Parts: sequence; C-alpha cells; structure tokens
Amino acid sequence: MKKGFYILLIAIITSNIVLAKVSKKERKALIDLYESTNGAHWIKKWNLNAPVSSWYGVTLKDNHVVEISLFRNNLMGKLPASIGQLSHLTKLNLAFNSITGEIPNEIVFLEDLKTLKLEMNRIKGDIPSKIGNLVGLQELTMFNNFITGKIPTSIGQMAGLKILNLSSNNLRGEIPNALGSLKDLEVLGLFENSLYGSIPSEMGNLSKLKELVLANNQLNGAIPKEFGQLANLEVLQIQNNKFNSFKNLQMMDSKQFLVFDYDKEKENLEFKDLNFSKSRMADTKFNDED
Repeated sequence: MKKGFYILLIAIITSNIVLAKVSKKERKALIDLYESTNGAHWIKKWNLNAPVSSWYGVTLKDNHVVEISLFRNNLMGKLPASIGQLSHLTKLNLAFNSITGEIPNEIVFLEDLKTLKLEMNRIKGDIPSKIGNLVGLQELTMFNNFITGKIPTSIGQMAGLKILNLSSNNLRGEIPNALGSLKDLEVLGLFENSLYGSIPSEMGNLSKLKELVLANNQLNGAIPKEFGQLANLEVLQIQNNKFNSFKNLQMMDSKQFLVFDYDKEKENLEFKDLNFSKSRMADTKFNDED
C-alpha cells in the first residue's frame, strides 16, 4: 500500500515539474506582464511561486505559452516590450481592462498569433506600422481606445484576417487601399474615428464581407460602384460622413441587408423591398471573452 502511495506521489510531482517546464525567457515575459499591469490588483491573480501551468488565463502546449486570456481582469498599466518574447503565442486577449500607454512595437514578433484582442482599454499612440508581420492573424480588435495615427497599410498582409475592428478611436487619414487585399474578411469596423477621403474601390474585392461599419467619420466622395460586388454584406452603416453621392448604393441588392443606415435625407434613392425598420444607429460590438 505504501509503495503504491509513493509511486503516485512521485508521479504527481513529476507531472507538475513537466507542466511547469517553461523557458526562463517566457516565464520572465509573463512576470513582466504581471508586474507592469499591477498584478497585485488583478481580480484573479497569479501565484508567482506556483507552476506557470496553474496561472489563471495561461495555456501551455509543449512547454510553451500559447494563450493568454485575461479578459476583464482589472489590468492597469502599460504592456511590456518583453511580451514579444512569447513567440509561441496564438491568442492574446486583454480586452475590457484599463491598460494604458502604447502598443509595444515588439508585439509584431508574435508571428504565430491568430487572435489579438485589446478592445475597451485606454491604449494610446499609433498602431505599430509593422503589425502586418502578424500574417497568421484572424481576429484583430482594438475598438474603444485612444489610438491615434493612420491605419497601417501593412494590415493588408494579413491574408487570413476575418475580423478587423478599430472603431471608436482617434484614427486619422484615409482608409488604405491595401484593406482590399483581405479576401477572407467578414467584419470591418471603423466606426467613430476621424477618417477622411474616399472609400477605396478595392473594398469591392471583399467578397466574404458581412458587416461594414464606417459611420461617424469624415469620409467623402461617392460610394464606390464596386460595392455592388459585396453580395454577402448584411450590415452596412455609413451615416454621418460627408459623402456627396449615394447613387451607387442602388446597384446593391437591398434584400440582402439586415441593417442598412445611410444619410437618407441627402439623396432620394429608389430601393426595392428595403425594410427600413431594420435600420439602427451604428454601434460597436462588445465582444465577449471568446
């Protein structure tokens, strides 16, 4: 009986050692994140003396950190540059916290990243110009922050991107033509920024797009005729801009829309079978933990 007990005890200890076998570099990066974002005041704290495998929101695979999910966990402070040392990371969800400062440029080293969620924080400064290095990214959400500068053209390199939401920030400049290269994009949210200029005709290439929210900017010119190619579009919100012509909207199939908002009083267009009771003001989707 005693022999069996000792064998079980050794197995448990050995298992914990194996699970905790994270490189010093990755462990240091996690501790930097904890200390930089006031871990002592997190809702769910880390015991830095316990194995990394037991730390809340951290997922390990093959002794590497592959996921960090600290959604709504009272993180306060800046993201450390050493976050770029977590080179095996596939998911980083720090949404709905009080993170301040700028996005560290080193975040572009996380080339295995598929999900990056930083929405509902207090982040300022520009989006790193080389953010497009994250070529495997499928979801990028940074809405409701204080991000400034232009939308980096390098985002067009993220060929597999499905969700891009940069709404409710202080972004300026034109919408990059390069966004038209995102052939897998399903959701594009740029609501409530200070974007100006014409909508790029290349946006018509986004054949899988289901939601396009551009409301509350300073966009001008005519709606591109290429919008007629957006056959899968269900949500289109372009109100409160400075467009001088909406006529090309008539080339779209009005039956496809669940939500459709534009500045109707500026131009009398003829749509067939469009149920305007479906229209609503643009809003920013507050994604949940997933």
